[in-house]
Amino acid sequence: MTDPAMTERQKKWFATVQANLEDRTGRPLAVWVDILKGCPETRPRAQAAWLNATHGIGANHAALILDAARPADSLGWSDAEGLRSALWAEPRSLAALEAVERIAADLEGVIVAQRKGYTAFSRVVQFAAMRPLKGGGALLGLKLDPDGGGRLQSPTRTESWSERLTAVVDLDGPGAVNAELAGWFARAAENGRTAGSD
Repeated sequence: MTDPAMTERQKKWFATVQANLEDRTGRPLAVWVDILKGCPETRPRAQAAWLNATHGIGANHAALILDAARPADSLGWSDAEGLRSALWAEPRSLAALEAVERIAADLEGVIVAQRKGYTAFSRVVQFAAMRPLKGGGALLGLKLDPDGGGRLQSPTRTESWSERLTAVVDLDGPGAVNAELAGWFARAAENGRTAGSD
């Protein structure tokens, strides 16, 4: 379950998570997949919570188990195009994402990776992430101080992306991706060159 759209640091971290599962739990991944079959929950978040409450499995190992247990015909981490199509189905939200991706393409060393619930932007570490909003907008999270002015705000809820992304910007469509936002994105990308608050 490795994603080619990862930084070297992210690939090493992921390999460590995989290697440590059996060491920390005393059971290999295949056994955990079988254990998960006995879970009374059907939704992934509820299954992860069950793994934690019943077996003491942390979030990273639970994500690894859930991905290995998913049906072969369902979308997994390695199906970036399928995940993107499923997540960014609304045309206006997709147009906002594409506008941000054009900004990212102009910056050296930026890796764009698709996750189930968001699109991630990384250098050494993740510095930005974006998810669609109902009604055709999108939310962009950035590794910036939310008191930086303009439309930057503190998140009002916990997001599934990195806790490093301490500022968010609501985008009501591609027109909201302007020079000001490009400047914030570039500053966040600079912050993504270092591990910072890992």
